[in-house]
Amino acid sequence: MPVEPYRERPALLPGAEVWTRTAEGGEYRVLPDGCMDLLLMDDELVVAGPDNRAWIGSATAGTRYVGLRFAPGDAPAFLGVPAEALLNERVALSELWSPRRSRRLLDRVRSDADPATALDLAVAELTAPADGLIRQIVRSIRADGLKRGVRELAAGVGLSERQLHRRSLQAFGYGPKTLDRVLRMNVALDRARAGLALAEVAAGAGYADQAHLTREVKALTGVPPRALIAAQ
Repeated sequence: MPVEPYRERPALLPGAEVWTRTAEGGEYRVLPDGCMDLLLMDDELVVAGPDNRAWIGSATAGTRYVGLRFAPGDAPAFLGVPAEALLNERVALSELWSPRRSRRLLDRVRSDADPATALDLAVAELTAPADGLIRQIVRSIRADGLKRGVRELAAGVGLSERQLHRRSLQAFGYGPKTLDRVLRMNVALDRARAGLALAEVAAGAGYADQAHLTREVKALTGVPPRALIAAQ
């Protein structure tokens, strides 16, 4: 079976992406990105919970994946489960939903000639409207990070610090400080993959210096940024 490259496109659900991939075989590394995924793999629907460290998996060559990546904070509304319950976990959807409900969705997706489109349509139909407060938290962190601190972020979205932390655990699986680290790291890596020097990336993404960037990337992924860039 020829190995198809990773492909993604915008999903019908705002902010989400549909993706497909055929495994080359062996180990693979999934980096924290602030998101959760629902994927069809090995004839089963699996939920990839939020990660605060790299997930190391393995797959037989030719294994095909079809997935939908929710925007940060959106998956719990679809799953009916708080994100913190799935932190660093990979769980069959049948463990979260009733057998009948999960089987109905699985049959719909895997029986379609285009499973990616079927998954996209089903999720769009079944997901409740996005939580405006959660979207506001994400927008604020993406715009300014936590330069002014958690207290200011909480005040800006109309919450106390404790309320912000609780809502963040439910939506993202971790608090706003970790979400900021994860989102900032992904911005930095995208810029580095585009060809910018690491020192320039570090300065533009708000790190103290290149060494700070390297420490953060290694803490979250297990390897330094140059290794991730070389493996792209």
